[in-house]
Amino acid sequence: MLYIVPSPIGNLADITYRAVKVLGEVDLILAEDTRTSGVLLKHYNIQKPVTPYHQHNEHKVLQHLAQQLQAGKTMALITDAGTPGVSDPGFLLVRECIREGIRVECLPGATAFVPALVNSGIPMNRFSFEGFLPLKKGRHTLFTQLSQDERTIVFYESPQRLVKTLEELIKYFGPDRICCVCRELTKMFEENKHGSLQEVHDYFKEKGVKGEIVVIVAGV
Repeated sequence: MLYIVPSPIGNLADITYRAVKVLGEVDLILAEDTRTSGVLLKHYNIQKPVTPYHQHNEHKVLQHLAQQLQAGKTMALITDAGTPGVSDPGFLLVRECIREGIRVECLPGATAFVPALVNSGIPMNRFSFEGFLPLKKGRHTLFTQLSQDERTIVFYESPQRLVKTLEELIKYFGPDRICCVCRELTKMFEENKHGSLQEVHDYFKEKGVKGEIVVIVAGV
């Protein structure tokens, strides 16, 4: 049995009772970063074996973990923040478990783009989640396609690249397209900046950018 367990995206209180219960009952916890997860586990007094599972080792440990699961072990996969598999490691292990007939259960819980989308005030009946945008290859093609999309567009961005990405969005989408940049969701300095692409760009270019970022852009 493999449990996919969402973890808080900032505020440690944003975890379900069920998630804490599952983490306290499994044989092994797979963590993207054992130091980051250690803070959460210590906070809830969860004392279980923890082993690294991240993008740099997931191919190497995949078969070994599947064999342990086949042998009867129960495991929980957590990442640094949010739901595993959503712009984080998790997909490969879930796919392997399905192939091997191992039961997988994903708990509901925190995912950064959902509160960002709701906070944005931009239509959410139809949207496209793009995760992290490509840095170079395919970036022009993607922006060209998205500029004509009628759906609301949601993606993650690093604080170091936000201003440059907003400049590119202005180039492809036009300066007046409505957007919202959500920063540090659920944390003490949470900020949701609404406005046109030009207004939001100018704001962050002058102020500077820190923290985790979700960008919401209105469709055509």
